[in-house]
Amino acid sequence: MYRAGDDPRAALVVRGLIRVFLSSPEGRQVTVRYARPGDVLGVAVLVGGPADTSVQTVEPSTVFRISARTLTTAARRDPRVSWAIAEELNRRLYGVLEQTAVNAFGSVRQRIAVHLLDLASDGQRPLGRLEAHVSQQELADAAGSVREVVARALRDLRTAGIVATTAESVVILDPAQLHALSGSSCAR
Repeated sequence: MYRAGDDPRAALVVRGLIRVFLSSPEGRQVTVRYARPGDVLGVAVLVGGPADTSVQTVEPSTVFRISARTLTTAARRDPRVSWAIAEELNRRLYGVLEQTAVNAFGSVRQRIAVHLLDLASDGQRPLGRLEAHVSQQELADAAGSVREVVARALRDLRTAGIVATTAESVVILDPAQLHALSGSSCAR
């Protein structure tokens, strides 16, 4: 949807799940946030210019694009629009601080737990089954790790009876235990 350095643009997420991430020069990735219906993307780049973040859809998604020119013009003319932008930037700042703490201080196992809970919460099945449709490489990218380390962590979680894995997903068998392992208040 958006690559690092693209022209600024904003959007409202209408449907789906969208991942915002950073990439290293070597190609490694780390997730900054997941955007869900009702979330706004791109407000920071309207104010500060292009960022080194990229945006991809995790599942089929619909967004309502907001004209950067229209939004910045409205913000300059109407203090209510400016205040709404300030509130959104504040929400993003606090979210990034929480995610940074998880990424910086959490073990790979904790980071995986946070991402699995975050991904699975949007795909909860009608009977309450939590399942994250994610490959080991995608999970490694999200957690800022490598696939081999993620595979070991998932094996440990399987052995403990917390998750079950298939080729294309991770089923969370014990969400409370996974949340406890995450050590995070930002797991949803």
